[in-house]
Amino acid sequence: MKILRIEAIPYSIPYNHALKFASGQVTDAEHVLVRIHTDEGIVGEADAPPRPYTYGETQASIITIIESIFAPQIIGLDPFDRGKIHEIMARTIHNQVAKGALDIALWDLMGKALGTPVHKLLGGYTDSMRVSHMLGFRPAQELLDEALRFGEQYGITTFKLKVGRRPLTLDIEACHVLRAGLGDEVELYLDANRGWSANEAMEVLRRTEGLGLTALEEPCDAKEAMSRRRLVENSPIPIVGDESVPTAGDVSRELLSGGSNAICIKTARSGFTEATEILGLCTGLGVDVTMGNQIDTQVGSLATVTFGAAHEATTRRAGELSNFLDMADDLLADPIRISGGRISVRNVPGVGAGIDEAKLARYRQN
Repeated sequence: MKILRIEAIPYSIPYNHALKFASGQVTDAEHVLVRIHTDEGIVGEADAPPRPYTYGETQASIITIIESIFAPQIIGLDPFDRGKIHEIMARTIHNQVAKGALDIALWDLMGKALGTPVHKLLGGYTDSMRVSHMLGFRPAQELLDEALRFGEQYGITTFKLKVGRRPLTLDIEACHVLRAGLGDEVELYLDANRGWSANEAMEVLRRTEGLGLTALEEPCDAKEAMSRRRLVENSPIPIVGDESVPTAGDVSRELLSGGSNAICIKTARSGFTEATEILGLCTGLGVDVTMGNQIDTQVGSLATVTFGAAHEATTRRAGELSNFLDMADDLLADPIRISGGRISVRNVPGVGAGIDEAKLARYRQN
């Protein structure tokens, strides 16, 4: 079997409302659907979600790097020769989302060729994951109303609160209102998206002590190495690396330097192959991991569930899997369902993200 051609298809689907956080906001999912075609008619698919304010990649740059740099070198290769393909991609630095999408599409293709669900090829630990829902920048009472609605409608009992605002009292109030309104059994953790300084993060932790918060993600820029290390050493809860750790090498640096003591894995930027390397590194060192969300579509969320459900360590915490609920529509032909606070894998060959071609035609941008 040989790779015949590679497509990078731009599309745009609006969100129901602007999603706001410390590093920016998005109003539309301007993503790229990646397809790898083979001479046997098998096609592997994956979603690439650009995040220019975080990783520097745009919809246009992902299309260019795939079509102009990667595809000419990959076409003609056997899709099972992933080592060769990754060697080709590694020659070009950065562009993690483009590389991640190609990797997931390869795994999807291999699963289809073997007639096996990819979650089983990756490990097959379980068949579903608990869901964590992200709460964005809104007044405290609106955040509580949303959390209560999602708990009632979907059975979700874990929430990630986007923080990083100034004055700090905005987020401190939100923490207190959510805990008072949701009770002690609901898990709450924070993500500042580098919005604070380390000292500001310590002040927030001091003023939210006793609320049972379970983690704080990217409180400040990891490049502020000394203050970040001081924060990690003094924090009563894990400090999670996210934007600072897109690759296995970055994970090694942050853990060894003391810049983080827990790691967020996002398949959208690592694919399944490097995510496996990151997970092995973390489990070997006894470091907790979370499965993060890059404001993914249902196609991307299904990829996260596929990887997360495959391993024991990635199922210990709820995965961030529900941001697609903020979208006006999606490309997935068989929509994801959240039942009892969980999302199940697809027990079909590949990842199971079948595309609705009519919707793709409607939302594609070329």
